[in-house]
Amino acid sequence: MARVLCITLNPALDLAFSLEQLTLGGVNRPSHAQLEAAGKGVNVARVLAGLGHEVTVSGFLGSDNDAPFTLAFRHAGLNDDFVRVAGETRINAKLAEQSGRVTDINGPGMPITSEDLQHLTARLDTHLKSATPPLAVVVAGSLPPGLSLDDFRDLLGHLKASGVPLWVDTSGEALNAAIGIQPAAVKPNELELAEWAGAALTHDTARLDATQRLHHSGVEHALMSAGADGVLWVSPLGVWQATPPHVTAVNTVCAGDTFVAGMLHGLLSGHTPDQTLRFATALSADAVRHVGVGNPQADDFDSLQQQTRVRRLDDPITEGAPL
Repeated sequence: MARVLCITLNPALDLAFSLEQLTLGGVNRPSHAQLEAAGKGVNVARVLAGLGHEVTVSGFLGSDNDAPFTLAFRHAGLNDDFVRVAGETRINAKLAEQSGRVTDINGPGMPITSEDLQHLTARLDTHLKSATPPLAVVVAGSLPPGLSLDDFRDLLGHLKASGVPLWVDTSGEALNAAIGIQPAAVKPNELELAEWAGAALTHDTARLDATQRLHHSGVEHALMSAGADGVLWVSPLGVWQATPPHVTAVNTVCAGDTFVAGMLHGLLSGHTPDQTLRFATALSADAVRHVGVGNPQADDFDSLQQQTRVRRLDDPITEGAPL
């Protein structure tokens, strides 16, 4: 399997509660509670390691409460190369209701100094310039306080200059900055893509047009996720759409991270485009059924893949058919 470097600049301890229904201003008693070392890049790394890849995780961790992360990395088989900085890693609260609605309360993160960023860049260079560099770099998640958009843009440019394919999953102005440096892959969700495109994506054709625009802007693998409405993938391998199987959504927090990991796994493993997209979409569908990332060892995972509809939209036979 492949070596992958996953970077999380603003990780978190995720405190997830499962509730029948959230009552504002009252006492809520969850049916389940779970505290987990997380962050989008960490979630991607956990999935990739479970699929057999050799994964190194890096970014910034608070030195005052890094023990849960150290333990989680060891259990997941991840190589820990996070830079420890002064302070505590933030805590995010995830309130998941039986209806599928999730309320996020995300902490701001630790302030990062220019010295911290220089230390991280030097750490990353040891991997990128080694005799056996990673086959892909993933940067996922939000930016911590103290890390400006210019800092982020410079970091992404530095990573891209290494020649290792760069995958980015972020949002807002950070997403715009990432698209500007033309990474190998970007995965916005429907709302994030609409913000970049400057128009609401109210129908399938608008989603496809925006995803194609993203690809034509210089992003090799343009990926757009829209929950139960499926995903779009525009790349040199064609224009593809996948519709997930119907499942009962319990927690959607890790679905996008799982999808990114599944797509990267398929491409690194040399799978065909339809196999890659089917696997990633089914794995993401499994993720929404429980707290945490998708599990390819689920008893019914083969059935989930069989129920996932995948088609190539630029195939002469199907091109022009209703989405």
